[in-house]
Amino acid sequence: MAIHQATRRELLAGSGALFAWAFVPKLARAEGRDPRFLTIVLRGALDGLAAVAPVGDPDWIRLRGDNALKLDGATPALPLDGFFALNPAMPNLHRLYHAGQAIVVHAVATPYRERSHFDGQDVLESGLPRPGRAAESGWLNRALTRLEPGDGVRVSANGQRTFAVGPVTPLVVRGQAPVLSWVPPRLPPVSDDTTSRLLDLYRHTDPTLARVLEERISLAALAPDAPSDRKPGEMAPVVQIGNISQVRAYFAEAAGAAARYLASPDGPRVGALALDGWDTHVNEGVVNGRLSQLLGALDAALAAVEANMGAAWSQTVVTLITEFGRTARINGNLGTDHGTATVALLVGGALKGGRVVADWPGLKEPDLHEKRDLKATIDLRAVLKGLLRDHLRVDDRALAADVFPDSQDAIAMEGLVG
Repeated sequence: MAIHQATRRELLAGSGALFAWAFVPKLARAEGRDPRFLTIVLRGALDGLAAVAPVGDPDWIRLRGDNALKLDGATPALPLDGFFALNPAMPNLHRLYHAGQAIVVHAVATPYRERSHFDGQDVLESGLPRPGRAAESGWLNRALTRLEPGDGVRVSANGQRTFAVGPVTPLVVRGQAPVLSWVPPRLPPVSDDTTSRLLDLYRHTDPTLARVLEERISLAALAPDAPSDRKPGEMAPVVQIGNISQVRAYFAEAAGAAARYLASPDGPRVGALALDGWDTHVNEGVVNGRLSQLLGALDAALAAVEANMGAAWSQTVVTLITEFGRTARINGNLGTDHGTATVALLVGGALKGGRVVADWPGLKEPDLHEKRDLKATIDLRAVLKGLLRDHLRVDDRALAADVFPDSQDAIAMEGLVG
């Protein structure tokens, strides 16, 4: 099967894809299980401290001041375990957490320690220890090629083996295993961070087009936002292309469609989506602004996945991952810049949930990475290895050698799956 090698321009345009292996893994079937696994890539670098705040850290309020989530704030954070609290825009995730169907992994990162979106996403999705042009396949695709097929459970009655949501298949699922494609009738609106990355790309390759984009951004910053998108007195993002209601509708539609395919008796069992929009340099809006609205849209998408999975939810794991985190402090534009550690969010009925997994590094300046970022204390590859091994039954040796090459030090995390 020919593999499409997307250019960077295509990757910027692509918003999501659903990938599926054509068979239930043989070992899982032998155990009487029918596991489902969905990966959602949050492109743009999610502010993990804004999603899940360390309200029990004595340095938390000092670090973020009025922008810090609090249990006793005007819009209180949702308590998790006494030390951490969830952004109030995510009541569905909060409910799943207390039902034992969600896990937060905090202070987590890939091996990448620079701050380029392109390179960070390459490492996140390829599973390689560093960025490079050699990344032609993703860790999820390689994981599935290491599984033995079961006894002939096809993905569809007509034998189709290619499936994707959106115009471009993300790197995480590109490779030798077959991909199934579906284009939703509603394509996603272009986000602020996509526009910013396009601008950065064209400054180096097409300065004339870059100047046109800069003019468009300047005009957009002056344009009024839709009244329903912003609270009174709240500043708009730099670029207004597509409002939050469009983003919310796309997130729910794409994630809900993925769940319907995964839940189907003759459907795929493994999938991936990429959802854009998480670059929050300006006017982040942790409680009433853009980030809060995005987290609310993501929360609604998770509710759509749970509802559409039906009875299969009990055998489902969904993992939400991002290329890196944000700066620990708020910048002069009331946003956050590219950082290091963040959160990974795990949901699903197959999890042993209701807990935060963290080796908390602290928030004092000497404890921060380069005195600016939350320090990574957990390797994301260890989390993913634990899920792939215990849920899909990928062999440990294959995980270390092929799925995540040169990852012997990232030991598969135990006990994530019930």
